[in-house]
Amino acid sequence: MEARFDLTDNEIGAKFAKRFFTASLVIAQVLPKPAQELVALRVSQINGCGWCTDVHTKEAAAAGETAVRINLVAAWRESTVFTEAERAAFALAEEGTRLADAGQGVSDETWELVRKHYDDNEVAALVSLVAQINAANRLGVILRQAGGSYQPGVYG
Repeated sequence: MEARFDLTDNEIGAKFAKRFFTASLVIAQVLPKPAQELVALRVSQINGCGWCTDVHTKEAAAAGETAVRINLVAAWRESTVFTEAERAAFALAEEGTRLADAGQGVSDETWELVRKHYDDNEVAALVSLVAQINAANRLGVILRQAGGSYQPGVYG
């Protein structure tokens, strides 16, 4: 599979990509890197973005996540390796990604779990992360960016 277009080879695309990436630096100030990568991985799996799945799998490993936890992200409900806080973040990520499927968006039950485990800054960062990775997935899928070639730390 060959990418349709390289956003960074275009003046407007490069400006957008730079500002888009810069926004993620705020999230990095609040959420630990492994948590960010696991949530981003789950959203990317749902959206079928090969490039983003590749990036977040490798970045999670580079941030110290174990292969077991990375491999079980897609089956987090049927796994014993995630904390209650992580489960709340995954539920928020899934419901915030599958908006058209849920009808109501994020459920009150999920929101209560998130509020139980995260303070205001962490909630703002989680919501922003889910929104941003969904946007990144759309870019990757529209442009047909294939996974497999990413090297950890390229964007760090």
